[in-house]
Amino acid sequence: MKGIILAGGRATRLRPLTSVTSKQLLPVYDKPMIYYPLQTLIDAGIKDILIIIAPDYSGQFLNLLGDGSEFGVHFSYIVQKEPRGLADAFVIGEHFIDGDNVTMILGDNIFINQNFSESIKSFKSGGMIFAKEVPDPERYGVVEFGPKQEVLSIEEKPVNPKSNYAIVGLYTFDSRVCQAAKDLVPSARGEIEITDLHKFYLNKGELKVNTFTGTWEDAGTFESLLRVSNEVAHFQKIADKKL
Repeated sequence: MKGIILAGGRATRLRPLTSVTSKQLLPVYDKPMIYYPLQTLIDAGIKDILIIIAPDYSGQFLNLLGDGSEFGVHFSYIVQKEPRGLADAFVIGEHFIDGDNVTMILGDNIFINQNFSESIKSFKSGGMIFAKEVPDPERYGVVEFGPKQEVLSIEEKPVNPKSNYAIVGLYTFDSRVCQAAKDLVPSARGEIEITDLHKFYLNKGELKVNTFTGTWEDAGTFESLLRVSNEVAHFQKIADKKL
């Protein structure tokens, strides 16, 4: 199993903070944001990790993370000059994936007290994504479930969501994802969409969706960045008291 952290993009919603550094290097309580998705992959036993970064602050990532030896893993880096959609990670990362299964996590997705290691370690083939019930599903990709929790449909930011289950930024696929991503037709906004990869596996009957109830934040706004920092601080203080 290979791992990818997608840490590119321009993060215009967080300017002026992101005028001087990458969003994924901003502090979340006592650590840079990227440490949290990195830990999610490490906890799942993934040792070989590709970090996809934008050109503007690529040197800052190298200075912070190095070759990965400090974390007991190995890092590779690819500079993504122009964001072409989340699915593009599997196109530019094809040589890194090299026929293996792969788990990608978005660099601004933070999970607290939630461990996905068992699901990822036991993955064999197909596609596997994760979904959480949220109050505002229209902001995300939404999963519709049948009476036996089978996946009926997936829609991206629907006006009338068919459920309250949002797809979070953690995805595991087999090696077919690279060719599938290359075959995608760009959407109206000119990007190849991760939702279309989900549908590729769904149409084959090979998509598994795991639901969870733990804390998840997409730290892409000032409000969510502040909220997750406070949540991390709260759980860290609880952990410190137990020690």
